[in-house]
Amino acid sequence: MTTRFEGSATYVATADLAVAVNAAVTLQRPLLVKGEPGTGKTELARQVAQALNLPLIEWHVKSTTKAQQGLYEYDAVSRLRDSQLGDARVHEVGNYIRKGKLWQAFDAPGRVVLLIDEVDKADIEFPNDLLQELDRMEFHVYETGETIRARHRPVVIITSNNEKDLPDAFLRRCFFHFIRFPDAETLAAIIKVHFPDIKDALLGTALTQFFEIRETAGLKKKPSTSEVLDWLKLLLAEDLGPEDLRREGKHALPKLHGALLKNEQDVHLFERLAFMARGQR
Repeated sequence: MTTRFEGSATYVATADLAVAVNAAVTLQRPLLVKGEPGTGKTELARQVAQALNLPLIEWHVKSTTKAQQGLYEYDAVSRLRDSQLGDARVHEVGNYIRKGKLWQAFDAPGRVVLLIDEVDKADIEFPNDLLQELDRMEFHVYETGETIRARHRPVVIITSNNEKDLPDAFLRRCFFHFIRFPDAETLAAIIKVHFPDIKDALLGTALTQFFEIRETAGLKKKPSTSEVLDWLKLLLAEDLGPEDLRREGKHALPKLHGALLKNEQDVHLFERLAFMARGQR
C-alpha cells in the first residue's frame, strides 16, 4: 500500500500541501485544510483516499448539522409508533439507532479516510462537540450502554472555507494547512491536467484575463479554480482562440463572463469600470 501522498495525474498538489498531508497521517492527527471555495479542498480528501488505497467516508456539514449526527441518531418517534402497533422490534433499541459517519469510520474493517467537509458552516459549538471523539477515537451510546471504539484510527481531513473562526481547543488538535490560491504557473499545470490539448496561446491569454479579473479592486466574489476550469471548458466548446478573447481594456467584460462573475454587483462593477475607461480616452 502507498504510504505517502504526492498528488496524482489528476490532482496537482503543491509540495507544502503534500508535506501537510503526510505529516497529519504520520502524527495521526486530523488535517484541517482552509482556503477559499473552489481551491480543491474536498477533492483533496478523495485524492488522498485514492493514493493511500483506502475507502472514503464523506460527511458534508450543513448549517443545521449537529455533532451528534456524526455519531448516531436515535429514532424515538419510530420506536413509539412501533410500540403502539405492537411491533416486536421495539424490544431491541438498536433497531432505532442510525449510525453516523464517525461510527461508520470507527466500525470499518480497515483504515478509512474520513472527510468532514465545510466544518465552518455549522454552529460554533460543532467542532468543540467532536473534541473527545476525535481525541480518544471513541464515544458512548447512551441508549444501549455500549462504547464504540475505532477499530482502526481513520485519516481525518476537515475542510473550512475560512468563513468563521474555529475554537482554539479544536485547532490545537489539528495539523493545519492553508491552501493559497494557485499562482499562474500552478494554475496552468492544473488546467493542463483537465485540458491536456489546450493551446499555449489560448491558455496564456485566458490566464492573463483571469488574474486581471481576480485582482480587480472591489470585487465581491473572486472567481476560483473551479470557475476558471468551467470558463475554459466553455471557451474550448465554442472553439474560441486567443484573438477572440481580446477586450477593450482590462476592465471590459470577458467572453462568457457568466462562468467567472457570479453576482450582478460584480458584473455592474466591470460595466462601470469599462464605461469610465472609455470616457477617459
